Amino acid sequence: MKIFAKIRFYYGAATISFIAAGIMVPLMFLFKNRYSNILHFWNKIIIILIGGKIVTEGKRDNSANMFVMNHQGIIDIVAMEAAEETDLRWVAKKQLFDAPWFGYVLKIPNMIQIDRENKSGLIKLLRDCKDTKENSQRVITIFPEGTRTDKQELLKFKGGTRIIAEKLQLTIQPIIITNSKKLLNEHNKTAHSATVHIKYLDTFQVNKEDKEWYSKLQTTMQDIINEEKNKYERER
Repeated sequence: MKIFAKIRFYYGAATISFIAAGIMVPLMFLFKNRYSNILHFWNKIIIILIGGKIVTEGKRDNSANMFVMNHQGIIDIVAMEAAEETDLRWVAKKQLFDAPWFGYVLKIPNMIQIDRENKSGLIKLLRDCKDTKENSQRVITIFPEGTRTDKQELLKFKGGTRIIAEKLQLTIQPIIITNSKKLLNEHNKTAHSATVHIKYLDTFQVNKEDKEWYSKLQTTMQDIINEEKNKYERER
């Protein structure tokens, strides 16, 4: 059984790589003004081909200009693009933009690049997020943990998300993603048929006068993650 799960993992990884590099990138080069539709459609196809389903819970709030979510691996991104009709503007580290060929998945749709090794990286991040809020209908989409993890506990949220949200007075909708790791687990390299659950939490307007809002956000998200695990055995 474990051997089959390993085989499924490599099949899933190959499927994602082929569709991203072999189909999505060429199509986005040809139809640059339709990149969002291309991302939504082909990520839906990926979910189907690797044996997954998506269930959304809660109400997606159209007033939100930032999505904040937990992060386990690539399936979080695939599932969000598959589930959403919104034009998402992901915040991703510079190294992903620099990846040969695959980086075009981020470059062509003009996702937001963050360079953690450059002192001016936060300034550029803030500028790009400000431009997104003021000049587009796109939703800034970020993982405040800053990296993926296989732990049930959230990693301490990075300060960049808090600074951006306070400076720009953003309206945030937190999102909890569970079971994506079962569909494709990049940590132990196994994969199974699974339903990815995307739960939209209540939207709130950032109030920088509340010095505890960011820690409260992490606590709320952790409580929901724990509830999903205890009630439904859905790991994050």
